[in-house]
Amino acid sequence: MPPRDDPMWRAAEAALTARMALRPNEGRAKNVILFIGDGMGVSTITAIRIFDGQSRGNPGEENALSFERFPYTALVKTYNVNAQVPDSAGTASAIMTGLKTNRGVIDMAASREVATCGDPADGVLPSLAERAAAGGRAIGVVTTARLTHATPATVYAHSPSREWEADVDLSAEARENGCTDIAAQLIAFSHGEGVNVAMGGGRANFLPREKGGRRGDGRDLVAAWRAHHADAQTVTTAGELAAIDPASTHHLLGLFADSHMAYEAKRGDDQPSLAEMTRRAIDILAQDDDGFFLMVEGGRIDHAHHAGRAALALRDGQAFADAVTAALARVNLDETLIIVTADHSHVFTIAGYPARGNPILGLARGLDEHGHPTGKPLLGADGKPYTTLGYWDGPGALAGERPDLDEKTVTALDYRQQAAVPLHSETHGGEDVAAFAVGPWAHLVGGVMEQNLLYHVMARAMALR
Repeated sequence: MPPRDDPMWRAAEAALTARMALRPNEGRAKNVILFIGDGMGVSTITAIRIFDGQSRGNPGEENALSFERFPYTALVKTYNVNAQVPDSAGTASAIMTGLKTNRGVIDMAASREVATCGDPADGVLPSLAERAAAGGRAIGVVTTARLTHATPATVYAHSPSREWEADVDLSAEARENGCTDIAAQLIAFSHGEGVNVAMGGGRANFLPREKGGRRGDGRDLVAAWRAHHADAQTVTTAGELAAIDPASTHHLLGLFADSHMAYEAKRGDDQPSLAEMTRRAIDILAQDDDGFFLMVEGGRIDHAHHAGRAALALRDGQAFADAVTAALARVNLDETLIIVTADHSHVFTIAGYPARGNPILGLARGLDEHGHPTGKPLLGADGKPYTTLGYWDGPGALAGERPDLDEKTVTALDYRQQAAVPLHSETHGGEDVAAFAVGPWAHLVGGVMEQNLLYHVMARAMALR
């Protein structure tokens, strides 16, 4: 007889029963929330899951993050039109416009040459946010990166170059032909009521140099935001955000850092968490009777990976999952579609045969010949211990002999896991990423999908097709 009293057997039976009870929701989605964990590939999700479970005193492997409990899941192909391994601009543009495009561009057709302005209107791809706003929905964008960074920019901007965040970044050709920088496009977004909520970092791109910013044109875009909307409010600290009354706020600009916001593990009380920004955004956007579209990005997962610092990436990933939990508590899933995905992956690995429950950030410690944990570090061919986590390339590559590692060193927040190929910045990975969905038409997320199909699922759910 099967071991029916085994907890794993009972858990599998419960999961099967839940799956058998699933019924597709084909109602119209009043609201859509798109969560993008920047750089949150499958190996990163696995490591975040274990890290999150271990932070609660459990082995970790059996844990499930908030979005991993969603009923519908898919693998998503991330390549750009011109690149086997993509960037955030091309991938986020595919999700936001329904068409794959080139690496490095924001919501522009693949026919446009990258970083060349030409005719600013040529090749512009309408975004999901533009269509939702034109249909009466409120629009929000929340990120821990700069608001003008690639992924959040795809909500409201069109640019042949993701690098044109402020006017000083425009090329001479772009200025001559009339291309507009990304920060200015956020303020000028004219569809519907404009962008209702925008929160993240990147304050310097909105302010002139005389006010501590980067802009060379003298424009104060924060003041322009206030002038553009009669009810507009701006905040720069967590305390100011908490003091906002959502009932009387219909346009909110939050700029909490000159550049990117702090990593979650290093965040002070002056900056809100991603969950706090998500809650406040939903509170404001939900006042619109026509519904809303909100994009939430965990932007610094990606940055930590580029730096080769897994501890920072996992803590930001945990904060990202907390933001999904915060959204779930704020919305009615009968009328709200939530999709959680990544724009691309990273060359991040989990390896080395560690025992179950081994600290995910620690040295790999294995099993004896009878399958019991030894508590002793596994050794490489050089006779030295190694970590479970590592990178294929990046700044963690070593010249010469590896050091003799210890647990305190490898679990430090700023420790760089070893990489094979030396690069100043670790690179993206080209493999598929996961997508998780719940709510109206979530059942359309399944199988192996082209990344741009996510746009069509969201558009179908909102009856925009």
